[in-house]
Amino acid sequence: MKIGELSRETGVAVRLLRYYEAQGLLTSHRSEGGHRHYGAEAPAAVARIRALLAAGLPTKVIRELMPCFAGDGTELQACVLDHLRTQLADLDSRIGDLTRARTALGDILESSTRALASA
Repeated sequence: MKIGELSRETGVAVRLLRYYEAQGLLTSHRSEGGHRHYGAEAPAAVARIRALLAAGLPTKVIRELMPCFAGDGTELQACVLDHLRTQLADLDSRIGDLTRARTALGDILESSTRALASA
């Protein structure tokens, strides 16, 4: 299928499909005229990419995971589960950092508001 067809079928903009290809997440074959053609597995690959992006994974990690899918869904082979656990722990750490920053900012805002009210 051509890139426009893949875009319509997946709901993903042509520009993003080109980006996924440039990042090594999606593969196409070029016609003699230079047009991209995707295999029948491309819509499933795009769905996987979208699911992993939605899970907060960077494209570098997604590229490493793409060959490791088991079946047609988003299930991955057991050999990469530790990698996903590491990504989850990193995400938990960032959430903790953001929570602490939010609390600190809320404290500053609250004390500033109190100081202005009493002035």
